[in-house]
Amino acid sequence: MRILSLLFASLFLSSAWAQPGYQPTAENLTARKTFQDDKFGLFIHWGVYSLLSSGEWVMNDRQIPVHDYEKLPAFFNPTAFDAKAWVSMAKNAGMKYITITSKHHDGFAMYDSKVSDYDIVDRTPYKKDVLKALADECRAQGIKLFFYHSHLDWHSPDYYPRGRTGQNLGRPDSGDFNKYLTYMDTQLTELLTNYGPIGGIWFDGWWDQQAGDKADPRKTKLDWHLDRTYSLIHKLQPATLIGNNHHVAPFPGEDFQMFEKDLPGQNKTGFSAESEVSQLPLETCETMNGAWGFNINDRKYKSTKDLIQYLVKAAGHNANFLLNVGPMPDGRIQPEFVKTLGEMGQWMQQNGETIYGTRGGPVAAHDWGVSTAKGNKVYVHILNWPDKQLSIPAVSGKIKSARLFADKHPVKVSQSAEGIVLTMPAAPAADAIDTIVELDM
Repeated sequence: MRILSLLFASLFLSSAWAQPGYQPTAENLTARKTFQDDKFGLFIHWGVYSLLSSGEWVMNDRQIPVHDYEKLPAFFNPTAFDAKAWVSMAKNAGMKYITITSKHHDGFAMYDSKVSDYDIVDRTPYKKDVLKALADECRAQGIKLFFYHSHLDWHSPDYYPRGRTGQNLGRPDSGDFNKYLTYMDTQLTELLTNYGPIGGIWFDGWWDQQAGDKADPRKTKLDWHLDRTYSLIHKLQPATLIGNNHHVAPFPGEDFQMFEKDLPGQNKTGFSAESEVSQLPLETCETMNGAWGFNINDRKYKSTKDLIQYLVKAAGHNANFLLNVGPMPDGRIQPEFVKTLGEMGQWMQQNGETIYGTRGGPVAAHDWGVSTAKGNKVYVHILNWPDKQLSIPAVSGKIKSARLFADKHPVKVSQSAEGIVLTMPAAPAADAIDTIVELDM
């Protein structure tokens, strides 16, 4: 019976994740499951734009011409960068993977590219490959490494015709887009050849060429040839997962779906109006303040409580949580971020069992909280406790017992066809962040 169950599960996963024209390998399917189990990752936006302390879009926002922006690398010397400290910080926070910008929209490569000298080794006084150091340290500490890579490029003259962004930057009004795509694929080949096993490629910028067709939001003015790029990646490393922050329904060849600053199925920030939640593994990304890249004026720090609750909500929506930091130009991570991540790690040490390896639970998200599930256990995460009793919708299966996860104190449970009522014990107070009720089914 166990073998039959595993077989049916395998068939379900294969059919649920199947996409026309793309059949993921066994290694890829295993990597998808592991990715879903990991639940928590660190996002890092870091580049020469950090010098200007105004976020990663500063070249576009200030309309800095290419010939002026090219002066920045000469001042970029991150002597305080410590790969071991970065990875240890992520690991202590309970994170299982790191996604870092290999090339952002400004076109500057944060690794030793051979197809261009516009990179950290050739253009900066630092002259070291930070991605190589990070890749080595991730392997040493058992953390998976993903690369963020921008589709669009405000520096390349061949990124033409230009899209919605990067206008008036002093580039010639001509170029060869196919030549640019070859350049992009060559850089991806470098990343997937010289840095060991890579967990995934996190694309961004497809939307720059979006046609604006309301009837077909996936239509673009130029052909990105995603099938060619995706096939190349899967050929180089079959287990490497592909995700694309395009804000529309996934394309064939993609292995996970991300949502920017929103939970799957929501559109509070306006990025997901054209998204459709797929059966692929899901991820939501968010910032610790308001910016992705280092911004010295951004003091809108989210509290530890808010970020833990967002992590819990993401898990309840069957998604990972990718939480961003924007390191300072010298390579240090802001102490405010380090402190909050340490506090999140303490919470995960105590409650990670209710997050890691779980899937969205049988009780849909409500104002009071969410549920997660693993094996025969359901974890009811009560983020906003209404009163001493909580009514939740009916679930399939019989509840054998209920207890507080924190101290195993019994919780009175009443189950009927109409629903479930949980009655908190009189002694323990509700947790300020997350009161977790563990149900044995």
